[in-house]
Amino acid sequence: MPDMPDMADADGIVLDAPATEPVPDSVRGRGNPIASFVATWARRILTPQMAVIAVLTLAASLAGTWLKRFPVLSLFGALIIALLLGMALQVPVRRLYVAGSETRRAGVRDAAGLISNKLLRLGIILLGFKLNLTVLFTQGIVCLPIAAVGVTLTIVVCYNIARRLGVEPDLAILVAGGTGICGAAAVMGLSGSVTVPPEKEQRKADHQVMAVAIVAIMGTIFALAEIAIGPLVGLTSTQLGVMAGASLHEIAHAVAAGDAFGAVDIATIMKLSRVLMLVFAAGAVSVWWNARHAEDGAQRGGEAGIPWFMLGFIGASVAGTYLPALAAAAPVLVTLAYVVLGMAMAALGLTVNVRAIAQEGRAAFLASALTSVLLVGYAALAAWLFF
Repeated sequence: MPDMPDMADADGIVLDAPATEPVPDSVRGRGNPIASFVATWARRILTPQMAVIAVLTLAASLAGTWLKRFPVLSLFGALIIALLLGMALQVPVRRLYVAGSETRRAGVRDAAGLISNKLLRLGIILLGFKLNLTVLFTQGIVCLPIAAVGVTLTIVVCYNIARRLGVEPDLAILVAGGTGICGAAAVMGLSGSVTVPPEKEQRKADHQVMAVAIVAIMGTIFALAEIAIGPLVGLTSTQLGVMAGASLHEIAHAVAAGDAFGAVDIATIMKLSRVLMLVFAAGAVSVWWNARHAEDGAQRGGEAGIPWFMLGFIGASVAGTYLPALAAAAPVLVTLAYVVLGMAMAALGLTVNVRAIAQEGRAAFLASALTSVLLVGYAALAAWLFF
């Protein structure tokens, strides 16, 4: 994700990226890289615009956490609600705060970019505390190969369907990852592996929101369908829980369906097995993306490899599993993860071009829908064969 995405105006708030003002040597700390680093970041963080956007995104995140308790909204989850609230805040921010001020426009753009970029990575790292590796490698040992095969097939199939339908490569891989792994968190996690030139960063940000919206809607539809139809297909309660965990998009979807089937524990373990695949998928997508676009100047990204914050995700999983003090604090850290991820999603919502999402998302939506049908079939077969 870009550090400084442009905000959309009602189609979008478009905040064109003005040049950053030069920093005098006296401020930067001439000859002192540490002082220069501190001064540069202080100028970006200690601003009125950062305070305003931080308060708004925190409020949206906390509101999402509260609203997800309601029956229908629980299927969307806190992150999706925070994203929608961030999108709704575009108009009041533009009219009541920015109000034609170039200084405020630039400050809001930079603040939203920093929050969406940096807090996303922090949230992904903290989310690692949700993964208890002991449980995954004992109770979930059968779930791991099911997850690995399902995630691989889903990403490959969904990406190729989307490309055949004319979807742009970065949107296609983000939708494929969100469909195959864990919804919004996977979209945002994989975004670090899909690097684009600076002039395409805003389009990539629009595609991220589009992918999140698609998998959120798709996951909700399929969660309701599985809850309604699941008891009629002849599978046991445990098998239905495995099917839900192996096929539904968000953790909230898998938990809701698993609870309806009386198999929430196995549904959660199966779903977390897919979440673990995000680390491997991020590395594989990064290598593939850079190799695929290495000679395409319009698409070339950065260096291949697992994004650093995914290594933090694994480190948090290991620490939360094997260090007693952190294991005891894991629920609090996971709650904090969703708060900062909610802030990142709300900040991203402040930056997107809403009209572009409405106009360009149809083909990607169809690709995700077709792949989701195939994924449910695979999940049901795996549940029947191995449980």
